[in-house]
Amino acid sequence: MEFVLNPDGSMSPKDSAAPKAETPAEAPTEAQGLVLDPGSAEGLDAKPVSAPMGAAGGDLIKESNTQNFMQDVVEMSQSVPVIVDFWAPWCGPCKQLGPMLEKIVREAGGTVRMVKINVDDNQELAMQMRIQSIPAVYAFKGGQPVDGFMGALPESQLKTFVEKLTDGEKGALDQLLDDAEELLAEGDAEAALATFQAAQAQSPENERAVAGILRAMAATGDTEGAHEIINQLPEAWKMKSEIAAAISALTLTEEMEDAGDVAELQAKVDANPKDHQSRFELALALHATGNSDQAIDELVEIVRRDKAWNDGAAREQLVKMFDALGPTHELTVSGRRRLSSVLFS
Repeated sequence: MEFVLNPDGSMSPKDSAAPKAETPAEAPTEAQGLVLDPGSAEGLDAKPVSAPMGAAGGDLIKESNTQNFMQDVVEMSQSVPVIVDFWAPWCGPCKQLGPMLEKIVREAGGTVRMVKINVDDNQELAMQMRIQSIPAVYAFKGGQPVDGFMGALPESQLKTFVEKLTDGEKGALDQLLDDAEELLAEGDAEAALATFQAAQAQSPENERAVAGILRAMAATGDTEGAHEIINQLPEAWKMKSEIAAAISALTLTEEMEDAGDVAELQAKVDANPKDHQSRFELALALHATGNSDQAIDELVEIVRRDKAWNDGAAREQLVKMFDALGPTHELTVSGRRRLSSVLFS
């Protein structure tokens, strides 16, 4: 979005056409902006826990007004990007957008700040900024408005908006999560768990942190503790991609505990290629030893030979593996392609 400087010193979008008023019907239809509190006595029950101004958000998020706009936004944006959220208490979409945007700003860990302007209390400023519908969000950088949007957006688009504004710079929370991922990859599950827990303490609603805790607990052998956490999660959380992948990975880990010997099972399959049960057990054993690509090959082979074998057990196991690997993993992409080719051949 481009802006122009008006003769009176105010700024407005370059497009002179007045934007259409946003209505609740135009907001995203799916439930968004729900922040859950894993630390509450009620567990992970769905309940809003937006941080009060000056509390969890610290100086990263603050309310401002017409009088302090120059200092809080224009001058501050000379050193760090500032997102300005124009809202009002009666605005339904504002109540969806605000908590999500605040969450992302807090997680950015100081790489961006947020200022909230109540248009009811600051009508003069709203008029100067040509705010004709809310929510309206402007991004300031170097003392100038550089981007913006109107209406409620899904969280994924808000993250992209902030990442663009910060030039991809990672905040403290993202760095902490990266460190945890690295520790887990190196096999230090205990340290990874502690690091994921530290990240989740900073941002209780962070999907990546919760998923990391589950994966780290599984790696330490504490599957019972992982299941206790899963049982507290609302169903909507269990469907989030990273958490769903962690749950699938935990299920696979438990299934692998009784996996047989790869060499023995391979010998059985070589002796009788129609022995689907041995091939299925071979796939589990291969996955348990880290050979997921070969495990997928064996399961796809079962589907190719007999799609309905054991009530579609091979296909179901493939779906679990794909979920555990994640939708963008190269083995998931290639495996799904091969499975589709077999199913529809």
